[in-house]
Amino acid sequence: MSEKSEDTGRSPSGYEPAASPYDQPTERIGGGSGSQLPRTDDELDADRSRTAHPTEKLPTYAGDTAATAGRTEPAYDDSATRAIPVAGTDRTATPAEVRPEVVPERRGTLDLGLLILRVSVGAIVLVHGLQKLTGWFDGPGLSGFQEIVAGSGYDQARLLSILGAVGEVAGGALLILGLATPLAGAAVLAVMINAWLVRQVGEPGLQFFAPAGVEYETLLVLASASIILTGPGRIAVDGGRGWARRPFIGSFLALAIGIGGAAALWIFLNGADPFA
Repeated sequence: MSEKSEDTGRSPSGYEPAASPYDQPTERIGGGSGSQLPRTDDELDADRSRTAHPTEKLPTYAGDTAATAGRTEPAYDDSATRAIPVAGTDRTATPAEVRPEVVPERRGTLDLGLLILRVSVGAIVLVHGLQKLTGWFDGPGLSGFQEIVAGSGYDQARLLSILGAVGEVAGGALLILGLATPLAGAAVLAVMINAWLVRQVGEPGLQFFAPAGVEYETLLVLASASIILTGPGRIAVDGGRGWARRPFIGSFLALAIGIGGAAALWIFLNGADPFA
């Protein structure tokens, strides 16, 4: 009886098969003879804790004092802007107030033109007032002016002649100086409106051209109203006031006072129809 040949893993012809990865059992994870695959979450976490690397620390905010203790690098801070303490003092540095740049107002030759207009009207009115009040420059004087007022149909001719002469002198002088300009312009406007009405009554019907018409009085009325609305300009005693640079509500009020005062004097103390 023949002996069985020993199984050497070779074929009878002597051919040796190639090695296969399936010839050996699957390698155990974790290595070592005693390691086993984790079966629960607790076993998985315990296995990781032996090989896990520490997580990188994230920057913390300045408000977290516990997290920033012992840190030397600057911490991030998303809190609102706050005052920064000034070293060596009890004060805190506050952000400087940013003011918009003030652009100087450019007025060109406006102030010079207003000066010429104001001085011209003021000088003319002042000279006519001195004629009535003192008799200078071949004027009628106060008595002669009183007769003119009485002849124009005004009651209280004596009082009105004084007020009219003083109003022209004071208003003209203040216009030249550029002092209390809205009130000075209102006084001149009231006197010139009444002078316009008196001249119109003297010549029945609407007369405009000089010497019998109201051409001269019309020019002074419009010029004084213009000064009230524009202000005296910066070349004046009132140059630093609001009505000298940017006149508005006060100018309309002064204009209304001048027109209303002239209308009241004419209606209550004369009452004649200037256009009849």
